[in-house]
Amino acid sequence: MAYRDLREYIEALSARGLLNIVDEPICKDTELVPLVRLQFRGLAEEQRKAFWFRNVTDARGRSFDGSVVLGALGSSRAVYGAALGVSADEIASSWARAHKNHLPPERVARSAAPVKEIVLRAPDLNGGIDRFPHLISTPGFDPAPFITAGVWVTRDPENGAYNLGIYRGMIKAPDRIGCATDVPTQHLAIQWEKARARKQPLEAAVFIGGPPALLLAAASKVPYGVDEYGLAGALNGAPIEVVQAETFDAVVPAHAEIVIEGRIRTDLLEPEAPFGEASGYLGPRKMEKIFEVTAITQRARPVYQGIISEFPPSESTVVRKAAFDAIYLNHLKNACNIPSVTKVACHEMASCNMMFVIQLSSPALGQPWQALRAAAAFDPSLGKIFIAVDADIEPNSMDAVLWALSYSMQPHRDVEIIRGKVPRLDPSVTPSDDARQFAYPDGQGASALLINACREHPYLPVSLPRRDFMETALARWETLGLPRLDLQTPWHGYPLSAWTDENADEAERAVTGRYFETGEKLGRQRKPPG
Repeated sequence: MAYRDLREYIEALSARGLLNIVDEPICKDTELVPLVRLQFRGLAEEQRKAFWFRNVTDARGRSFDGSVVLGALGSSRAVYGAALGVSADEIASSWARAHKNHLPPERVARSAAPVKEIVLRAPDLNGGIDRFPHLISTPGFDPAPFITAGVWVTRDPENGAYNLGIYRGMIKAPDRIGCATDVPTQHLAIQWEKARARKQPLEAAVFIGGPPALLLAAASKVPYGVDEYGLAGALNGAPIEVVQAETFDAVVPAHAEIVIEGRIRTDLLEPEAPFGEASGYLGPRKMEKIFEVTAITQRARPVYQGIISEFPPSESTVVRKAAFDAIYLNHLKNACNIPSVTKVACHEMASCNMMFVIQLSSPALGQPWQALRAAAAFDPSLGKIFIAVDADIEPNSMDAVLWALSYSMQPHRDVEIIRGKVPRLDPSVTPSDDARQFAYPDGQGASALLINACREHPYLPVSLPRRDFMETALARWETLGLPRLDLQTPWHGYPLSAWTDENADEAERAVTGRYFETGEKLGRQRKPPG
């Protein structure tokens, strides 16, 4: 089935029994994410559901004219299937069809675009982005709320090609958002560098909420230049309706809940993060991009959408696994013409970025190595461990050891096989400000495979909410009569040796609603890129 917007999808989740509705007041800064996070630490995957919070407050005692949905993309394979309008067993075939039959978006008039119900332009932004219930994902550690499920719409400055990608956004001021790209091969980073070479900002729009296929397409690892609007239309089973943006030449989803328009500066960077990463640790503060808001359009009483990421397994790992398994299988079997490849599985405890297991049936001589090399070459930022297995080995079968293998060792240091990989949110890469450590082939950065799984340098905290917030969430969980939890260790975050008093102070300011103070401090530390 095709969805026009997030609201139709929420109705479908409810009809499938995949939605928990919470009408009690809940604080988006300290309580909301910990409550949903509990199911990823204490429930079997098939028991996990989406949550819809309809009475949201914040640490300053504000209430919001709208609601928050969390876990609606990938709390489970059943939820992910619902986003595509299919069963969990049909996910792979839906992706296979979509790659072959893109459906271009359809333009609609402003009058037919619900996202234009309310239009605000700078300087009169009426509270700006702080009017929305942006979530603190790891309360006790994050220095501010972050946009986690925002899809950034940008265009190539040279040829106008669209890119839709999910990148986190740190809330720093009513008209300023930090925009983080992990590696230079990410598509927004490529376009930003092109704009920087022209000495002009990169115009962008961030939309929150929309047809779920749009977010799934934006989260997939398609080659640069592939139009995610067309891919999303194919996944959705009907073209995505789009409308002209307010302040630059681009189209945005007509049925989005919120669209934030602006410019990403290319002349200045400023500090951003720490933030919980899929590695299971907080990522460090670094100099990142600055998005300055020029306009906001929205629906009345918007449904704000976030995503559970950080410590694996998470909503983001379910989303990545469904896409990556299908994308890598198509790449190896069809693009690389290796007919003996029958299945590819990435692993959630390795964040679906770091470990790929390739199943082959009666491979010809040399085909396992052909498949391994082709998989390793598919994307320079994906894959620390590649394993080829025979047809009698189920490639999805692995668990707790993957966290240690993926994030407490570095292949070139603890056993070296492939050099020249691009590090991606991996805290085991030796900390350094020298970009030459990533140079191919003799840099000291990242590599792929084999195994000393011990922490050998200081790490930032485990990216789960602090214990006191999770204990409060646990008490709330029990009062709501939700399913019994079987909590896995760790089920709360804890600081490690790289956590400073300044980090702790910023995290405390975040959960008490004073995160703009951190934004002001970081703004004073700006410096030009390069």
